[in-house]
Amino acid sequence: MTVYHKPTLDIQEVEKLLNDYFDSKVIEVTPLQGGNLSAVFSFSVSDQAYVIKFNELAGSFDTEVFLSKLLTAHGIPFPSCIDLSNHKSYQFLITEKISGVTLANCSPEQQRRLIPEVIQLLTRMNQIDINHTQGYGFIDASGNGTHPSWKEHILAIHAEDQTGTFWEGWHSLFQTSCLEKDVYDECYNRLLAYSTYNEPHRYFVHGDFHQFNLMSDGQRMTGIIDTNSKYGDFLIDLATLDWHMRPFDVIQEYQNYQRITGASIPNFKERLIGAKYYNGLIGLRFYAKMGIDQAYYGLREELLNLIN
Repeated sequence: MTVYHKPTLDIQEVEKLLNDYFDSKVIEVTPLQGGNLSAVFSFSVSDQAYVIKFNELAGSFDTEVFLSKLLTAHGIPFPSCIDLSNHKSYQFLITEKISGVTLANCSPEQQRRLIPEVIQLLTRMNQIDINHTQGYGFIDASGNGTHPSWKEHILAIHAEDQTGTFWEGWHSLFQTSCLEKDVYDECYNRLLAYSTYNEPHRYFVHGDFHQFNLMSDGQRMTGIIDTNSKYGDFLIDLATLDWHMRPFDVIQEYQNYQRITGASIPNFKERLIGAKYYNGLIGLRFYAKMGIDQAYYGLREELLNLIN
């Protein structure tokens, strides 16, 4: 299996595309860091800041259009979509730009001070009304989950046959990358055991909730970007945040906030373990496919020691 590379476009090509699209002059076209699957640029038109993202995976942004409407309708600061179209072999999406910088670019002191606000934002997002939707797992362009149960979602994403997706032919990673089959199988069996605690819970899940997808001006949180959204247990987002921001005690902060608000989370420990194995197995495959070996081995050790 070849390592996946996100689209490569130079600024001149993007400038021409945008100037052909907008009536007013486009300025300050700037490539943005981050994003493993999409090439991302910011730009301005008539004093309004925007973002354009390019991806070569078919239908890659269709769901984001639905999510933008869903989240903004519930007061979640998420980029509003302007247009979805195509350029060469790429699909591109133009959205409004959330002000500020990623939380990752804030100082450690600023990040620590903002953690309570991050937790509040996470809680608000996980509690939006999704009663008009159906299903579990990844959200499709219709706004529904792709599977009738959480267990079937898990079985599907770990199936060998992933034809037509980012994970097509992923079993070859056992021979061509650092991905170890015995480690993967052990963690998968643990996931199946603990996911029974997650199965009854259906909420909106960002799916990639960490400091590189959270925006801030250094004083307050200004928004959320780049989801890998699904319907499932909201503790998946907490597990993601904990993995990426471990020094900030986010699990304790989360529990403190839930106590203050009077929220009760049954089987918290078991559900969080199930969420960590769910995220962790996706992470192991991703790091192996992208050739990020150091991150793979760090995550590997955490997962193997999670219930010891």
